[in-house]
Amino acid sequence: MTEGRSRRPGPRIEEVARVAGVSKSTVSRVINGEKYVSERSRQAVHRAIALLGYSPNHAARTLAGSKANAIALVISEQGSRVLADPFFAGILRGVHAELAGRHVQLLLMMNQPLDGEDQVAYLTGGHVDGALVVSLHGEDPLPRTLHETGLPVVSGGRPLAGGGAPFVDSDNFNGSLGAVRFLISLGREKIATIAGPRDMAVGMDRLSGWRCGLAEHGMPVDLVVHSDFTPDSGALAMEELLRRAPDLDAVFVAADIMAVGALRVLQARGYRIPDDVAVVGFDDSVLASTATPPLTTVRQDVEQLGRTMTWRLLAELGGEEKLPQSMLLPTSLVRRGSA
Repeated sequence: MTEGRSRRPGPRIEEVARVAGVSKSTVSRVINGEKYVSERSRQAVHRAIALLGYSPNHAARTLAGSKANAIALVISEQGSRVLADPFFAGILRGVHAELAGRHVQLLLMMNQPLDGEDQVAYLTGGHVDGALVVSLHGEDPLPRTLHETGLPVVSGGRPLAGGGAPFVDSDNFNGSLGAVRFLISLGREKIATIAGPRDMAVGMDRLSGWRCGLAEHGMPVDLVVHSDFTPDSGALAMEELLRRAPDLDAVFVAADIMAVGALRVLQARGYRIPDDVAVVGFDDSVLASTATPPLTTVRQDVEQLGRTMTWRLLAELGGEEKLPQSMLLPTSLVRRGSA
């Protein structure tokens, strides 16, 4: 695409439904070659697609009954971060486990050089039958855009951009709320947090749970430093919190990978854990059990998250109806030596 030139967005699935005189779900079923559509409705959708020129590559393949027998896992992060973070390894294990024995190939896409339009064109160009999208930042329109083209898509985590695409998430709010209530039950009175990024729903939801837990007891909610889900950023955030409140006695960290950096700083400064400062993380990754001391953390079943996302996508591809639009998986507190 020539730099600076704008391209009119193609027709959306809603327009196809309006021209065909059918529901959006009927259009989606026709596009994906599913059963339980009357011949009259199927022909009306074909005519509307031809008239509007709707997603020609993807539509042509699906209307011809051809399938790629492949799905994409799109991770909106740099490859170096994906390979270093146990969260993504857990997601990949879950996706792979759910695909086992199904003769469906998996295409892994990490922060590729494609721009937004090229990425959509590739995913809807017949290479895959559906997509899983993980680690969305800001109001990334990818899930909504793919959904509007008729390509089945499931997000891992609540998309800030909204839209009609289904998503699967862990109960981040109640998980962090439970962590704060636990710290308060231990008698901790000055509880800080190392929060996740401001542009990710997971960071916002865990921060909201922390704030709610403190507000229940009339405790201040000003000891917040945002970080970016890396050990070094967790260490920098911990240093900032200690500058602001050297007498803090607990910290809730929004991810185990950041808590590792926080523990390192506290120990270097001579704080005893948990005697002086209690630390609670989130994820229950392998980092939690191998930390020194072992990390008390909120467990989310990341592998189950990957499996559930994949099940939801395959169910839609298989023509199942009345599927849940969103699914929230439970979390639980795992107590170890840091609190």
